[in-house]
Amino acid sequence: MLKDLSREELKQEELKLRTEYEKTRGLGLKLDISRGKPSKEQLSLSMGLLDVLNSSSAMISEDGFDTRNYGCLTGIAEGKRLMADLMDVRPDQVIVFDGSSLNIMYDTVQKCMAHGVMGHTPWQKLPEVKFLCPVPGYDRHFAVTEAFGVTMINVPILEDGPDMDLVEKYVSEDPAIKGIWCVPKYGNPAGTVYSDEVVRRFARLRPAAPDFRIFWDNAYNVHHLDFAKQRQILNILDEAEKAGNPDIAYVFGSFSKITFPGSSVSGLASSKANLEDIAGNMKYQTIGHNKIMQLMHARYFPDREAILAHMEKHAAIMKPKFDAVEEILSEELGGLGIADWSNPDGGYFVSFNTMAGCAKKPNAVDAEQSADAAAGGNQAALSAEEQAAADAAELEKKKARLQELLDRIMAEDIYFDFDRSAITEQAKSLLSEVAEIMVSEKRFELVIEGHTDERGTESYNMSLGSKRAKAVQQFL
Repeated sequence: MLKDLSREELKQEELKLRTEYEKTRGLGLKLDISRGKPSKEQLSLSMGLLDVLNSSSAMISEDGFDTRNYGCLTGIAEGKRLMADLMDVRPDQVIVFDGSSLNIMYDTVQKCMAHGVMGHTPWQKLPEVKFLCPVPGYDRHFAVTEAFGVTMINVPILEDGPDMDLVEKYVSEDPAIKGIWCVPKYGNPAGTVYSDEVVRRFARLRPAAPDFRIFWDNAYNVHHLDFAKQRQILNILDEAEKAGNPDIAYVFGSFSKITFPGSSVSGLASSKANLEDIAGNMKYQTIGHNKIMQLMHARYFPDREAILAHMEKHAAIMKPKFDAVEEILSEELGGLGIADWSNPDGGYFVSFNTMAGCAKKPNAVDAEQSADAAAGGNQAALSAEEQAAADAAELEKKKARLQELLDRIMAEDIYFDFDRSAITEQAKSLLSEVAEIMVSEKRFELVIEGHTDERGTESYNMSLGSKRAKAVQQFL
């Protein structure tokens, strides 16, 4: 095991692995390791969905809509029941959409910016709009608010959810804070599941801004890895009603990672007042979503039990992969104190945390800011100017280190062995770090030249010099 090797043995193992890596790269393999993207085996589980409807199928919904035609703005009855089964809400709390929940979340933020929330001032007309962002969290959420110029405030994620002391303090004191991103179950990336107390505290929030909303992305509500120990969370809409706060949350969900990503059915659940407000703007955007896809899904998944049975098939494919990751990480790194990682009960992610300084591109936050964040301070996202300055400083740091390595190679007379073009072990050690810098920074360029001494004919030395240059190029 790696933990039993000496430093020198580890260096040798690194060289061996780099060689194997380069051989693998040379095979020209095309490996799709996109984050959270279902495999072909998972996609194949839903092929029966395509057989649900054909040219002879009855296309009229339970509530009398011809699903082939315009109309039914908020979704057919079967579609609402389908999404309610998925999201653990009531059908009357649902609007059914196309695509994925990310589409709805973007449109919802856009609607808040342009039209406001239930008659309040549109966010784009306010001096500043702020959002709370539990971290670590889902970068696509943060990208949505960043795209609209929203100021983002980090809130630490604890074992049972966001730090609610901070959330309550920020929300109650600052009317510029208009929302918070939440993934309450098997959250990306750490697999966090919100406790009952955290959900209740969210429901009891008393925001300074009357148009504050919780963006509750329940994307992994049925994405269990072990169906013998399904994790459950409280219903935020039910708890909000009990707390006299019925309008505080928007709940999002979709079938994207259940059937076909981006080509399925999604939904938004909320209070009657919120749904009326959203539908009031939707009528200018569309005359109705894809009711045929709603009908297909509803007939394929007639109830919640059918959804869970389908998800057990997903788990049979996914769980062995999660188990393999846990086994290998525990065997190689367990007990060393150099890293820790999550072992989630559901979702699609394992969060791996290294020692400080191991990332190729460290977070551009100084020690004072980091300490402030650890203490629960208000750490906003870096401005564009600050990020540019941080990137420039990081670039100069890499440039200086690269020059230092090249100077050492020249100063220490690290040559090839006599009449040989194979790179010496001493040179490999330095060139390995050169390669790491070059891979991490595409803007750098190196000119590689091979030289020999004066012995030998000119043509022979030219050939040997060329071989030496190519050897270095191939190694890098």
